[in-house]
Amino acid sequence: MIARRSLVATFLLFATAARAQTGPQGELPKEKLAIITRAGKRLDFAVEMALTADQQTIGLMFRPSVPADGGMLFDWGTPRASQMWMRNTISSLDMLFINADGTIRTIAERTVPQSLATIDSRGPVRATLELAAGTAERLDIRVGDKVMQRIFGNAP
Repeated sequence: MIARRSLVATFLLFATAARAQTGPQGELPKEKLAIITRAGKRLDFAVEMALTADQQTIGLMFRPSVPADGGMLFDWGTPRASQMWMRNTISSLDMLFINADGTIRTIAERTVPQSLATIDSRGPVRATLELAAGTAERLDIRVGDKVMQRIFGNAP
């Protein structure tokens, strides 16, 4: 019960911070990330790194678009359930939920802007990657593909 109360308190804190936000956060530091598809194709991205609770709470809110070769990587530090929403997010996104070893666990494609519906990882993940809507389909990214990035210990 204590853990559940803590989770509810954390959610309410994030919800309050999200409501108070009236514009996009500044661009976060970028790092390289690659996705290796099941066919062996390498897809390179330069993603903003959302590492702190404040950065993660704001995420891509109020951003009118996401570059085709960009996005935002939310590093949760350790595997945990990832539950995202689209409050104040005005552009549709693809969300890739990534296991600790870098494999893609689940993908939510073409999320609905401004929606308060929960988008769930369906299990513990190390990170969540947000890309421009349609990227997963356009580049044929699928569950089981491998994400190469330093947080997964598989890239410099």
